[in-house]
Amino acid sequence: MSDPFASSALGRGSLSTAPGLPASPPQGPAAPARGSDQPGTPLAELGWGPPFEAAFNNRLVDGTVPGRVARVDRGALMVLTETGELRALVSAQLAHDPDPLKAPTVGDWVVLQGGLVEEVLPRRSAIVRGGAGSPETPQVLAANVDKVFVVCSLEGRFRARRLERLLVLAWQSGAAPVAVLTKADIAEDVAGAVEAAERLIGAGDVVAVSSLSGVGMDAVCGFLEPCATVVLLGPSGAGKSTLANRLGRGAIDLATGEVRGDGKGRHTTTARELVRLPGGALLIDTPGLRALSLFDADQAIGDAFGEIEELAAACRFSDCGHRSEPGCAIKQAIAAGTLDAERYTSFEKLRREQRHLAARVDPRERAEERKRYKALGKLTRKFEKR
Repeated sequence: MSDPFASSALGRGSLSTAPGLPASPPQGPAAPARGSDQPGTPLAELGWGPPFEAAFNNRLVDGTVPGRVARVDRGALMVLTETGELRALVSAQLAHDPDPLKAPTVGDWVVLQGGLVEEVLPRRSAIVRGGAGSPETPQVLAANVDKVFVVCSLEGRFRARRLERLLVLAWQSGAAPVAVLTKADIAEDVAGAVEAAERLIGAGDVVAVSSLSGVGMDAVCGFLEPCATVVLLGPSGAGKSTLANRLGRGAIDLATGEVRGDGKGRHTTTARELVRLPGGALLIDTPGLRALSLFDADQAIGDAFGEIEELAAACRFSDCGHRSEPGCAIKQAIAAGTLDAERYTSFEKLRREQRHLAARVDPRERAEERKRYKALGKLTRKFEKR
C-alpha cells in the first residue's frame, strides 16, 4: 500500500482536484447524463460478457432483450439497455417466486419483454445478507460485482469487529474485498488502523483516504477498471456517498449528511443504485448497514478467519470445544499471544449465529444443535473435574 500522506492535502471541504487524485482519470467511455431520455450504452460497457450472453441465448425468445438493473423502487426497476434507460415492472411469475434469492436486485442482468422483467440471468457474484428483522430470509444487496469496497470510518475509535463482519460478507460474495478507511484527515492513528485492517483482511487490500481532502484517492482510483463493477458497503456515516461523489468527479451527486453526536450516521442513501463513473467503471452505492446478519456464511467465516481454522485442526481432539480440553492449539495460541483473544471471540460469535440461524430454518439442524450443546457441556464438566 502506498503512503496515503505522501502528497499534501487540500483544505477540508474542498472539491477541487487534490494531489492525491489523478487530474485525468483512466480514459474510457464518459458517464452519460442521468435521465430516462438518455441514449443507450453498449452492453459491454455495462459489464456484459460471454457468460451472460450464453445464458441469455439459451433463453432467447422473440421480443426479449437483456438489460442491467440500475435501481429498484418498490417493485419498479430502472434498467439500462442498449437503447437507453427504461422503467420496467417484475412479471407476476417472478414476483411470486417463493425463493427470495431469485428477486432482481441492483447489478443483475435480466431478460426484458414488453416492459416486464421475466427472468434474472445467473449471477457470477452476489452480496447476500440475512434480511432485516428476519435473518433466516436472505436478501441480495447487489449482484455481479468485481470488487467490494468495505468502507469504515477512522473518526473516533477504530471498530475492528465491525470490519471483520463486513469482510465476511465481502468474501462470501465471490468478489475481491478492499478495505477503504475513510476520514483519514481527522484520524488519530492512521498507521495503526491500517495495520489492524491488514491483519483482518488477509489477501485483500487496505487503503486510508479522505474524500474531502483527496488524500489516498489515487490508490482508490487504481482499483477502478473500465466495465468492472464496484460496490460500497459500510455502516451509516462511514462516508460512502461522499466517496462516491468524489469518484464521480461531478458525474454523480449523491446526498450526504453529518454524523450525529453519538457517532452514528444518518441514512442519506435510501436505495441501492448503479451509476457509471468517468473512466468506465460502474459503482453501486448502498444504504448504511446498521444491523448486519450473515446468511449461510460458514465457508466465508472460515475463509476470513483462516488462521483460527488452521489452529483448530491442530488440536489434540477433533471435537475440541476450545475451552478446557488438554492439547487445545487455540488456547495455547491465545496464551502465547499469537492469537488475539477478541478475534477468537468474534469468530465464535459468528459461528454461533450461523448455527442458531440454521436451527431456526431446519428442525433437523435444531435437534443437532441441542445435541452439540449437551455433548459440549458433558465434555467440559469431565475435564473440569480433573
